[in-house]
Amino acid sequence: MHTTKSLPPRIKRIWGYSALGSLLALLVITGLLWLAHQAWHWTPWLAVFGAILTVIEPVIEFALIPYRYRFSRYQITPTAVEMQSGWLFKKRLAIPIARVQNVTLNAGPLLQWQHLTQVTVATAATSHTIEGLELPVAQQLRDQIMQLAQEARHDPA
Repeated sequence: MHTTKSLPPRIKRIWGYSALGSLLALLVITGLLWLAHQAWHWTPWLAVFGAILTVIEPVIEFALIPYRYRFSRYQITPTAVEMQSGWLFKKRLAIPIARVQNVTLNAGPLLQWQHLTQVTVATAATSHTIEGLELPVAQQLRDQIMQLAQEARHDPA
């Protein structure tokens, strides 16, 4: 029996900083829309819409962090890499091990700061990411998936 694994709790901090980055970017865009309105006498509705979006989007993003964390899971079986997310809108994904071509570890500055990394599982058609695992766990996962993929390709059955 294979059990699903959750992401480390530190990923919530990364998601929070991502929401903060969205807020800052939206503040800049709204400010630019307001300046354009002032300089060229555009309709103020663009700036008003930008301000409303600037408030609503980060609030929703922050509010969904616990939900996102609670329902993000993954597991590795001998036949598939399985990922799931969502409660209201469930997404369950199974990537057949025999289709896996590459497993990549990526970590931007925020993930590195929290000693986390992303695991990207690539097939010929697409790629899927497990967000923010601890580096030793991610390395072990990469090795396990690639070992299973190699065995699946050499299996005569």
